[in-house]
Amino acid sequence: MPTLTLASVGPGATIQDGGRRGWLRYGVTPAGPMDWVALETANVALGNAPDVAAIEIGPGGLALTVDAPLPLAFAGGGFAWTRADVPLPAAARIMLKPGETLRARGGTWGSFAVLAVAGGVEVAPVMGSRATHTRSKLGGLEGRALQAGDRLAVAAVPPQDDVAIEAPWLARSDAPLGVVLGPQDDHFEADAVDAFLAATWTLTPQADRMAYKLDGPRIAAKTHDIVSDGVALGAIQIAGDGQPMVLMADRQPTGGYAKIAHVARADIGRLAQLRPGESCRFARIDAEAARTTLLDLRAKFARTGDRLAPLRRVPSAASLMGENLVGGVTDALR
Repeated sequence: MPTLTLASVGPGATIQDGGRRGWLRYGVTPAGPMDWVALETANVALGNAPDVAAIEIGPGGLALTVDAPLPLAFAGGGFAWTRADVPLPAAARIMLKPGETLRARGGTWGSFAVLAVAGGVEVAPVMGSRATHTRSKLGGLEGRALQAGDRLAVAAVPPQDDVAIEAPWLARSDAPLGVVLGPQDDHFEADAVDAFLAATWTLTPQADRMAYKLDGPRIAAKTHDIVSDGVALGAIQIAGDGQPMVLMADRQPTGGYAKIAHVARADIGRLAQLRPGESCRFARIDAEAARTTLLDLRAKFARTGDRLAPLRRVPSAASLMGENLVGGVTDALR
């Protein structure tokens, strides 16, 4: 079985799939991707099921090698990718060969990228999922973040062509994030809800896979505390300081703060790609609009195969120095 070796790994890189579904009622966090759109796009480009296990990469990037030719695909934030020091698009499917190094570095925007492997990353499932939840040491590789020297088994699969993934839904966007009010929006006066929707919110350094703390005008609640209940992905809690906290992939199973709204699933990946110091705004939508937007996005995934374009080689300075750019055109010595 081919193996993939991590030569270097930045903080926070983990193995993630679609998440550990069906266990939240038992107190088990789903985990899963921060940007599920990136995960599904990369997987579909390889012909995988949309939610099979892949490597989620944080801003610190990574570098890897393989011991056999291996089809890989990557997508997500505006990371800088190179193969054998030759630049690649931010979203592409490539064949990586032994002796070549694939590198990802944090680029001009975004906090997460996904590197998918044809057939998926082969680690043992836990409770039906390979997703890593480091706080409870579940899933992935020994329940921990990836580190340099890790070797991951992958399936032996036929080769695939190098292509760029032309997916406009991955592009950076400053459009407001859709939110559905509730379930405790009645714990806030109408003017507080209006202030929440009108404000520009800045992501604080208190941001990780569990939650994103935002900073902006104080949102007063009639009461901040409620009887603890279950929390879903994208739940926006308003804590006692009046600042929103958006619960993300590694969220706790229950919470006791009033939830003013939920970020629409179609937009949660855009929120995940924010960096501390960057801003966002929210726009109210109803549940039906959130559902329609999600279905439209999934319909675009189904057409990912129509958005694969031949990969144009972008030469590096080193490769240019090794080429005879004059011979065959004219003899510069005559």
